[in-house]
Amino acid sequence: MKESYFDGGLANYVGTSILAALITVCTLGIFAPWGLCMLYNWKIKHTIIAGKRLYFDGTAMQLFGNWIKWLLLTIITLGIYGFWLKIKLEKWRVKHTHTMA
Repeated sequence: MKESYFDGGLANYVGTSILAALITVCTLGIFAPWGLCMLYNWKIKHTIIAGKRLYFDGTAMQLFGNWIKWLLLTIITLGIYGFWLKIKLEKWRVKHTHTMA
């Protein structure tokens, strides 16, 4: 049976997290999708499931388009759609996560 494990290191994670936070804070949240994609990419590329390395092919522009749509839906529904945002984001992340052959 092939192993599943995570091979990321602390220093690289901290650097990526700081950069993602700086991008988000310095742009007042406008570039938050870029920061999230950086974090997703780092976490996913360091994950091995059943002996197969994962990779992430989502882009910040794709996420930004969804981000705008989700924001508008949240405003239109007076915040009710906000309850689904975490699930929508997770579905988007998983949709763009694949195993290497």
